[in-house]
Amino acid sequence: MVAALGGFLIPVQTQAQVSGCTLQRSGSPTRQVLRCQDGLQLEAESGADYALVDRDRDGRPDEVDLRDRALLIEAEPSSKGVGFQVRTPVAIAAVRGTHWAVDVAEGKTAVFVLSGRVAVRRSNARTGVELGPGEGVDVDSGRAPLTVRRWSTERANALLRRFGRQIR
Repeated sequence: MVAALGGFLIPVQTQAQVSGCTLQRSGSPTRQVLRCQDGLQLEAESGADYALVDRDRDGRPDEVDLRDRALLIEAEPSSKGVGFQVRTPVAIAAVRGTHWAVDVAEGKTAVFVLSGRVAVRRSNARTGVELGPGEGVDVDSGRAPLTVRRWSTERANALLRRFGRQIR
């Protein structure tokens, strides 16, 4: 896995040290956990293909480019008012402060919110939808309007179990 920091792609392990983040492996199921000083926490399921991006070159990752598998993100509000975002091949999901998951597979992106609010749009669109707790959206490369749905406990838990979690 690589990370983009200051315009350069570098290994996530090296980038984590540069940006004031620590990277560790976590238990069952195996995943990478990246914890940053400003309250950002990313959990990447085993085999996830992602890169961290520091758009404003301040030493803090403010975006992740997720190409395959899933991330569980916890992002606290930024003092600069700029939210963290996840960019996938077909979607962009951005927040000001929340706990949420993004899953990429076979040309589709699924976004699920545990707490807070997340704005989701197609990569090639200017507008999208806003999700609240318990809501999710499936995004593909089509043109149909995005539909916000309350996810069933079963669907939410199928995603969250990949991070050793579940909702009741």
